[in-house]
Amino acid sequence: RPPRSTLMRSSAASDVYKRQYQRRVRAVCDTQPAAIGGVHNEFVFAPRLDNQMSCFQGMEALVAASTDKVPHVQALVCFDNEEVGSNSAHGAACPMVEELVSRVTRVFAGKDDNADELNKFAIRRSFMLSADMAHAVHPSYPEKHESEHRPSMHGGPVIKYNANQRYATTAPTAYMLKELARRHDIPLQEFVVRNDSACGSTIGPILSSRTGIRTVDLGCPQLAMHSIRECCGTTTVGQGVALYRAFFNEFSDVDAELQAMN
Repeated sequence: RPPRSTLMRSSAASDVYKRQYQRRVRAVCDTQPAAIGGVHNEFVFAPRLDNQMSCFQGMEALVAASTDKVPHVQALVCFDNEEVGSNSAHGAACPMVEELVSRVTRVFAGKDDNADELNKFAIRRSFMLSADMAHAVHPSYPEKHESEHRPSMHGGPVIKYNANQRYATTAPTAYMLKELARRHDIPLQEFVVRNDSACGSTIGPILSSRTGIRTVDLGCPQLAMHSIRECCGTTTVGQGVALYRAFFNEFSDVDAELQAMN
């Protein structure tokens, strides 16, 4: 219900009785542009950082990625409806990723090749980053995080783990990111939700279970997630772009090392 002052102004402006407003629910949205702020201009304040920030970082990384002699196909897929379960024609539960891999495989298949078998092989050779923003530790509520799992705003992208498979990260898939970050001196953080707290989820488990593609869940830390005005660190933007670009460029090299370990 809106505040009384809002009701009075609204009824005066639109010549509608106050009691009619009292029976309605209002939704408000932030119309201000994103802004840089803080004492040292260290924060980004904007609506919908979750998850437009990850989409922006992924696009910037893909555009900047090298296409010279890269032995793998680079792709970015941005889905809608993640916050309401992804079960839609354009959510992560749709067959887009399976169809993408299948169609790309058929393009490279020779006329004598078994396209279905090549598609299965491509699935096993593929790798996904499920990029969705992460909860940074709140300075007023640090007890909400485990003492050793408190992502900081400028501490680098966060790898997410969950034993109940709310995140799709495994030890081998986490290695991929850790090695890329080591090569490029990009800070990384790791996060496990408190045992007595509910854990949200991402599109990572949906896609990995549908396709069988190896997946790691990660995201850049932020505060005020799902609020009308969210906040993340300015360094977060470049750190995410750098990590995703390294993934696009060097996935095959790191994956070869990973396979040699098995």
